[in-house]
Amino acid sequence: MPYNADLVNELNLLVKFPMHSDLEGIKVHSNAAPEMVSAAQRLYAKGLVTSEDGGYLTFSGHQAVEHAKSVLRILTGKMDP
Repeated sequence: MPYNADLVNELNLLVKFPMHSDLEGIKVHSNAAPEMVSAAQRLYAKGLVTSEDGGYLTFSGHQAVEHAKSVLRILTGKMDP
């Protein structure tokens, strides 16, 4: 299954989440780009974040971000730890 625009937007939003703390999240404001607002809502519906406007990562969200960031590092050639 190839990536589509919705999946790319979800991945772009996921990689913005901090991985170093469970006490930090993100908020997608209502005046953000419509595709990011929609991406946040889809991530919530999928159980990856705790709120329709972002919030915190769930356990599954943490796993998704780890994988997404790994793929990004591989594809960009930035293999630093």
